[in-house]
Amino acid sequence: MTSRERVIRTLSHQSVDRAPRDLWMLPGVVMFRSDGLERIYKRFPQDFVFPPFRYGPAPRAKGVPAVRGEYSDAWGVVWRVGETGVIGEVKEPILKTEADILAYKLPWELLNEADVSEVDSFCAKTDAFCKAGTDVRPFERFQFLRGTEAAMMDLASGDEAAMGLLRRLHDYYCKELEIWTKTAVDGVGFLDDWGSQNSLLISPNMWREIFRPFYKDYCDILHGAGKWVFFHSDGHIEAIYQDLIDIGIDAVNSQLFCMDIESVGERFGGKITFWGEIDRQYAMTTGSPEDVRQAVYRVRRALDKSQGGVIAQCEWGNDTPEENVAAVYEAWLAPREAFATTPVS
Repeated sequence: MTSRERVIRTLSHQSVDRAPRDLWMLPGVVMFRSDGLERIYKRFPQDFVFPPFRYGPAPRAKGVPAVRGEYSDAWGVVWRVGETGVIGEVKEPILKTEADILAYKLPWELLNEADVSEVDSFCAKTDAFCKAGTDVRPFERFQFLRGTEAAMMDLASGDEAAMGLLRRLHDYYCKELEIWTKTAVDGVGFLDDWGSQNSLLISPNMWREIFRPFYKDYCDILHGAGKWVFFHSDGHIEAIYQDLIDIGIDAVNSQLFCMDIESVGERFGGKITFWGEIDRQYAMTTGSPEDVRQAVYRVRRALDKSQGGVIAQCEWGNDTPEENVAAVYEAWLAPREAFATTPVS
């Protein structure tokens, strides 16, 4: 079974020889722990690959991302990095007034001059599943531009200028996804962080009114071209799981350990592919390898019914021990009898 076949069977809720592997990492792992990363890749070959491409020129970008200090991204947003190896935070929004919003020009040059010329040949030469990662994130980008507090007030009040900005962002992201529909990639991902530790950041009804239609458009664009759709959100998002299923999300990456994993499995198992993850707040960072294995076993008991639908994804944080990452993949290879019953504490 090739990696591409393994992932597609998993997404189709068919049995596979093992769960597909997908390792994420913070920038610091690539910057400072490349030897460990190479060891993990060698021991546990990954099933996803990411094709080469580049956005168009970014005249607003300045500085170096993920290095302590400040840098500006391609949208002109300034990020402050307190520790080299992390992405950083937006402290000062650039669209503070209605006049700022109305005058702001989206960076269409990124899409109009994007280069995907090497994508098709890359995909043709691999038996792995080719997935494009995009910058499609309307809620997060809205916050980056406006600031979280102002963005929340905009949503609550229905501010006309701010809602116009959201619609412009949506049009932009539809164009970005349309670029990928013309390539040979197998799947395309987009993201938005919607959850706090224990609830959605806005009411489910507001989410359904404003953002669900955006995501439905994204799914329709990608499915219309035969692409699988991947979506990531941090936090507790159980309230919108059924919505994600209804609009056509094929695989969702969410912080399962913020939620009742068993309830999530009972309600949504077999309806969507669970694209990870393993507890990166506690087990992965401060736990032992055995803690990590037990976290994986809990996910498998709740979600892994030997009928596909689960991807062995985890995130390697800058302070995560290498042995904990290895423990994740070891536990995904364990026979069912190793995790069939809940251990007595």
